[in-house]
Amino acid sequence: MLQESYRVLDKLRKPHGLYIASPSKFYKYVWIRDNVYISLPFVNKDNEWYEKTYFRLLDLFREYEWKIDILLEHKPKWVWEYIHARYSADEVKEIHDEAWGHVQHDMIGAFLFGIGLGIQHDKEMIRDQKDLDILQKLVYYLQNVEYWHDPDNGMWEEWREIHASSLGACLAGLKSIDKIVDVPSKLIDSGFKSLFELYPRESADKSIDLAQLSLIYPYRIINGLMGEVIVSRVEELLLRENGVIRYEGDSYYSTLEQKHGREKPREFYKGSEAEWCFGLPWLALCHLELGHIEKASEYVQKTEQIMIEPGLLPELYYSGTQIPNPNTPLGWSCSMYILAKEALAKRTVHV
Repeated sequence: MLQESYRVLDKLRKPHGLYIASPSKFYKYVWIRDNVYISLPFVNKDNEWYEKTYFRLLDLFREYEWKIDILLEHKPKWVWEYIHARYSADEVKEIHDEAWGHVQHDMIGAFLFGIGLGIQHDKEMIRDQKDLDILQKLVYYLQNVEYWHDPDNGMWEEWREIHASSLGACLAGLKSIDKIVDVPSKLIDSGFKSLFELYPRESADKSIDLAQLSLIYPYRIINGLMGEVIVSRVEELLLRENGVIRYEGDSYYSTLEQKHGREKPREFYKGSEAEWCFGLPWLALCHLELGHIEKASEYVQKTEQIMIEPGLLPELYYSGTQIPNPNTPLGWSCSMYILAKEALAKRTVHV
């Protein structure tokens, strides 16, 4: 199953080093955030794939440096002004044929975190001074948009709020590169202040969200008893048989969406929410962070039980069914399984 999951990622990887989210017609694009998560299994491998992903992302930011420079001059007013979240698969260009929720501070934080993580694993992440200049500009970009109180579209690319998961991603990213570029202390202090004001909520509108698991893994911004609270609330309110719903009342791929659209109040969709597969290995990784090896093992086994075939995981299953959505396989799902499976094996050997 582990080998087959790696083969899925190999098939999703483009020659330039970035990954499309899924081979489905809906997801044949390159997302910055997805690439951060999909590349994580390679950070401790003796090959070039981790660096290649980040070099291509750095080249993307170099190509759009003119845009970053404008954003350093003034805080953006329109969604299209922000750094884009999604790009064409082959040319890695902005896509302008449909509106998109590009205000995603967490993707910038995730990228910075990935750079720092590579350095921690002795990867040669910085090629030249220009790469350092780009990283510095991204830090100042987060400063200029005032990420700690600028509502963003968040991990799920939906309505704008201040999201705990976005704050955590930015904090982790800024902290991970503060040895190689200038990170003003205010950026860290303000981020933590906003995060703790929200805790244990994801946002003013959502009391608990699958995205909050990122605060525990991979970002390790929250741990101990505070982490236990988040995990227990996810398990109590969001855990389902074939995955984890993103939040209560989520209409995306709800069993009611096709008939009623996504315009009804959130209460309308409760009980019909899609069950996201990567939620299970994500919970396993969080339990490992909290020291619960047996619980992590249970979630890895659950993940293996919902595979369509060995190593192949969809994005989600429709509520209460064994029917996956078209975005199958999803690179993010497979990478989370790899991470959980390998981390559990390593922890079990040490025990």
